[in-house]
Amino acid sequence: MLDIKLIRENPKRVEENLKKRNDPEKLKLLKAVLKNDRAYREALQKLEDLKHRKNLITKEIAKLGTTKKGVTTAKGVKAIQGIKKANEAKNISREIAELNKKQEELRQKTDSVLLRIPNLLHESVPFGKDDSDNKEVRRWGKAPDFDFTPRNHLEILKGLGMIDFERGAKVSGSGFYYLKGDAALLDIALQRFTIDFLTKKGFVLIEPPLMISRKAYEGMIDAEDFEMVTYKIEGENMYLIATSEHPMGAMFMNEVINKEELPIKLCGLSPCFRKEIGTHGKYTKGLFRVHNFNKIEQFIFCLPDQSWQLFEELQKNSEELYQSLGLHYRVVNICTGDIGNIAAKKYDIETWMADGNFREAGSNSNCTDYQARRLNIKYREKEGTPPKDFVHTLNNTAIATSRTMIAIIEQFQQKDGSVTVPKALQSYTGFERMKK
Repeated sequence: MLDIKLIRENPKRVEENLKKRNDPEKLKLLKAVLKNDRAYREALQKLEDLKHRKNLITKEIAKLGTTKKGVTTAKGVKAIQGIKKANEAKNISREIAELNKKQEELRQKTDSVLLRIPNLLHESVPFGKDDSDNKEVRRWGKAPDFDFTPRNHLEILKGLGMIDFERGAKVSGSGFYYLKGDAALLDIALQRFTIDFLTKKGFVLIEPPLMISRKAYEGMIDAEDFEMVTYKIEGENMYLIATSEHPMGAMFMNEVINKEELPIKLCGLSPCFRKEIGTHGKYTKGLFRVHNFNKIEQFIFCLPDQSWQLFEELQKNSEELYQSLGLHYRVVNICTGDIGNIAAKKYDIETWMADGNFREAGSNSNCTDYQARRLNIKYREKEGTPPKDFVHTLNNTAIATSRTMIAIIEQFQQKDGSVTVPKALQSYTGFERMKK
């Protein structure tokens, strides 16, 4: 979330940022935060005044020989004055208790709205209303020159007998599937290939918990997307993870990291579980938008002055992976109307598909201090010194195996229905071609 001090001191900057996102409802949130915060600070000031007044009365009571309960050893006028002061102290104590409750309610109300105000956008994010306004940055490779009518990955995998959505739906529901034979080995090969690639670059392999608490999740994910994305564990305050990014990002929740340890580079391996509610009108064929898939995620904790350089480093890593696989792709800079609340800037890698369209295979986001502030993750100069500031967090989809497999199957399909395996993967798969 954003720093409340920034909103207090420079609401115009936040307002201009929200206008770029083309979402009038977000502007209402800003007004609500300012109103609640103003009431909170007024209550806080009144509380401080009451506490000060009570301290003064307590000293006066002591001088008059009276306890705060009204018991007195004094006589005459002093006794009467002492009892009056004691009663006044009781009334102030009641006011303080009521104001403490009101102050806490206002703080929680302010924080609740703060969680829904988006991150500040980087100046290089293009203005736009939706994904049609995303700006292409570059392309790599060329589309295959087929001498036959290409088929989509689902047709190919069904023809090879390597996928079964029908039985997946029978057992688990729509959007689940059985991956079989060479296709399952291709999935595993992509995971191991990516792990080897990233660990050689200094990333530490992480196999995270597959369930996460609501508190940790709220530090990582856009509150508006929560119910559309996550599967809740019945009877528990726990959720299945939608990506290893979330448990990795929450690893250092409420901790302070020594400056010398940064940047921390992690490579997360996990299955991912997503409801995918609200996908009406989007491309959903085959493996493209499913409820359960595997992914290797890059995640970095770093100093604030490191994050933009590391953002480009993550992008380079993911592009090198796709280039090593020989896949035709393009990079797009996500516009203000499509970027979501968490990232300050976001690139997507879109791979070419057999129908001639580019579609998202992975994303790269610099979230600056937005997640770290929600999770209370800070850094310090060295052990024993006080926290200096919040860290920055970055995440990047190195490889989502389902969508990368789509690209491989559709771009390397053969006329006979088989699929050539990229050379970089052949030592992992143990075969050069997927065939019956």
